[in-house]
Amino acid sequence: MTSPNNHGNPEGGPYDWYQRAQELLNSGNSNAAAILFERVRQEDQSSAVLEGLGRALFDAKQYERAAAVLEELISRSPDNDYAHFALGLALWRMQRFIQARDHLAMAFVMRPSRSEYGTSLSQVKATLRMRKLEGLPLEGPIRGQDSL
Repeated sequence: MTSPNNHGNPEGGPYDWYQRAQELLNSGNSNAAAILFERVRQEDQSSAVLEGLGRALFDAKQYERAAAVLEELISRSPDNDYAHFALGLALWRMQRFIQARDHLAMAFVMRPSRSEYGTSLSQVKATLRMRKLEGLPLEGPIRGQDSL
């Protein structure tokens, strides 16, 4: 178990912190994982750390921050299908459907065998189709629709 030392930092080094952050994320403690991944990021700017941080922030429902981290990851590794998928999901939650569609499509093209990629892409495309059909804005919340 990681406990703080007298400087307020967890014991061990960045690798130990990364492992503990992964454990926290896998056990459903995404807020604590995000805090620890942020600490790891100060010492280690690797793609694995950015991916873990992006996942933790997404799971903690911090979609704006997750999107920023995932965009940074994609700028470093444009061929990372999972980063495109995760960014697409974050954008979807932020109701930025067009950008979400584009990143989900990229993930699906890169790895069509991942059924969750295709399913998510289909759902976002259906949302865009329905909004267009109903004359609603393609992005953002729908205002004045009490029935929704």
